[in-house]
Amino acid sequence: MNRQNVLSVSVTDSIGVLGRVAGLFSRRGYNIKSLNVAETEKPGISRMTIVSQGEEGEIEQLVKQLRKLYDVSEVKILHDAVCREHIILQVGNSPVSRHAIIKTANLFRAKVVNVGESSLMLELTGEPEKIDSFISLLKPYTITKLVRTGISALERE
Repeated sequence: MNRQNVLSVSVTDSIGVLGRVAGLFSRRGYNIKSLNVAETEKPGISRMTIVSQGEEGEIEQLVKQLRKLYDVSEVKILHDAVCREHIILQVGNSPVSRHAIIKTANLFRAKVVNVGESSLMLELTGEPEKIDSFISLLKPYTITKLVRTGISALERE
């Protein structure tokens, strides 16, 4: 069954490590749906959270290949994890739509971070499904700009 997989990859902070990891996915014919990289609690170590589609056996093979890379210290497939994503978007703002947009933002606990004459800028953090729902409800109001961070995830203990 082809499903979405969330991988947590711990790597050393060194030049080219992102290219080597992305290249491995590319060589094996996998698309990276989401990629988030940031430093961790350990100096010199970053965590990559990678989301990709694939069969379970194929992903396990990919994990084995990742573990062979010099800069990679740990690879986990996250089955039970807390996943969050951050989004900032700009949506059309007219006197007619402003109230409805703000009401939708409040429903999702999104923040209005900038108000312009013709647009509102909103930010929201939550599970990817929540982000998708928020976007779909705001589409009728004309989303003019949108940026998503990609998933950040930590495995539950």
